[in-house]
Amino acid sequence: MIAQLNGRLLFRSPTNSVIDCGGVGYDVTHTPFTADRMQGESASLFIYTHIREDTLQLFGFYSSEERSFFRELLKVSNVGPKLAMGILSGMPLHELMTAFQSKDVASLQKISGVGKKTAERLVVELSDRFGPLLAQIPGTQSAPRWLELESVLSNLGYQRAEIGKAIKKLQVQEKEIADWPLEKLVKTGLGELGRNQIT
Repeated sequence: MIAQLNGRLLFRSPTNSVIDCGGVGYDVTHTPFTADRMQGESASLFIYTHIREDTLQLFGFYSSEERSFFRELLKVSNVGPKLAMGILSGMPLHELMTAFQSKDVASLQKISGVGKKTAERLVVELSDRFGPLLAQIPGTQSAPRWLELESVLSNLGYQRAEIGKAIKKLQVQEKEIADWPLEKLVKTGLGELGRNQIT
């Protein structure tokens, strides 16, 4: 499974690029926002590998947080990779997070391919999944990293409710831990989860 590509940029367009890694050119689909961040002759992207019986497609993201949100979109009913990428292409990530926080169906409907019913389903299903967590986030710019942390801890087998309590404690230190890498946040989050289980 390809998780990240670092190599020479052979071709770039608003929606896809070809990255040469060790003599192999990988065709990667991405958003125009990711394309804008790809400058110079080299490129580094986080990758989501989509595999079906007759398809192997690579989706690229400028940050692990953007990839994490893409994965969350795929969990919504009737949302496949093409629509999920279209949603991420519709507006900058922090604006998209703001729309979900405020349950702004009208703004989501402005995205190509997203009708009223789809927008409403996105809001309902994503709010059910991490609505309480979003409500605790002091600023939309930091929202994706909390979602990434929540996703990692959830994959480790912890329940959403206990994860939310642990993250809420970490958010009290928002300014102090703003520059922490995800690995350190995960380690600290696990420590908080451990203390909660003891108490």
